[in-house]
Amino acid sequence: RSKSAPCDALVEDYGARISRFMGWEAMRFGSEAALLEWVRRQQGRTSPYLALLDSRGRQFTSKQFAEHVGGLRDRGAQQIVFAIGPADGWSKAALAEADLLMSVGSMTLPHELARAVVAEQIYRALTILAGHPYHSGHG
Repeated sequence: RSKSAPCDALVEDYGARISRFMGWEAMRFGSEAALLEWVRRQQGRTSPYLALLDSRGRQFTSKQFAEHVGGLRDRGAQQIVFAIGPADGWSKAALAEADLLMSVGSMTLPHELARAVVAEQIYRALTILAGHPYHSGHG
């Protein structure tokens, strides 16, 4: 059993929940360059919206994050990509391609745990937008 198995299970669980609202795919890339090349190759009416996770990025409350995701949806975004970066941070080239630099907090998290946190927050955002009771009672 790998050290990331518990977090991977959480990501799979939240991914299944997200799938009830929208398409979902969790991917891993061997390098920043591979991620950026994959993003550039995506076809659609709109370019993928690229949100890079970085401790220096914008922090959202869950409701603000839901509003942001809802705004992207309402403006016709077909694909939103949330990417957790390399251990040494994003390159200037990656930062230049990003639509958003986003932080889940000022504490440093292991990549596996950050993936689970992001998946849960995406699910939470979708439930907020749908008026689902998952978020009820939280600020």
